[in-house]
Amino acid sequence: MSSSVKVSEYISKHPKFSIQLSQIREVLSQTELEETVKWGAPAYVLDGKIVIGMAAFKNHMGIWFHQGVFLKDTQQKLVNAQEGKTKALRQWRFEENDAIDKKLVLAYVKEAIENCKAGKEVKPVRAKKKVATPELMEARFKENSAFKKAFDDLTPGKQREYAEYIASAKREATKVSRLEKIEPMVLQGVGLNDKYKNC
Repeated sequence: MSSSVKVSEYISKHPKFSIQLSQIREVLSQTELEETVKWGAPAYVLDGKIVIGMAAFKNHMGIWFHQGVFLKDTQQKLVNAQEGKTKALRQWRFEENDAIDKKLVLAYVKEAIENCKAGKEVKPVRAKKKVATPELMEARFKENSAFKKAFDDLTPGKQREYAEYIASAKREATKVSRLEKIEPMVLQGVGLNDKYKNC
């Protein structure tokens, strides 16, 4: 089934907002954006990047500007759906009897396209998972700040290897001897298994 047919079906499934959805689709069809369907709703992409999305809900329908944070929004039409959580996405909501100002919508869409071409984009920030370090290592960090700093400078993968190496020892004496073995390696900035990785 083509994207065009899927979008038409989506609109027909939302009779309460079908006129508004169709009007916005008409505006979007005047641009170079390619119509597709993402996450079950109409989306409009440029060079593989989603620029605009639209969707209907129980009490409103809306246009999503995926990098809407960069829009000037001179007419104050955009809202952040989840303040404090959503970084880039902005939406323009319409209720059942709201008129669609096609010229204004087109102006916002054109600005969004230009922003996309200019590479304006908020990149998602991946939260760094803190590596769980054994108590013995934590105690040594307190004694030796250079060791702590060198460990923190390692990649999360190398940190995990060292932490698991210490934690996997069954006897306390083995943990202590392993810690003594790895400390100079950590201070040199090398990983536990680096010597095997270049074989």
